[in-house]
Amino acid sequence: MPENGWHRADPGPEGWSDMSTGTKYLLGGAAAAVIAFILLPNWIALLLIIGLPVAGYLMLDPSQRRRLRRAAGRKQIGR
Repeated sequence: MPENGWHRADPGPEGWSDMSTGTKYLLGGAAAAVIAFILLPNWIALLLIIGLPVAGYLMLDPSQRRRLRRAAGRKQIGR
């Protein structure tokens, strides 16, 4: 163990993190949002942070939107 008391968690057999893919996307998006708010005027950063996911959703076919809504509905707590 290093002198400062901190140690790295076991990365697993393949050397990858134990984080899920969704968590990695969430952390990457949060980091991008912080960087956008630092580097861009706030209204442009807010427009990008809200506008990009909305534009991506609107680019889906109606059948893909239904599938996404169905999958999101299954992830409710307590069901």
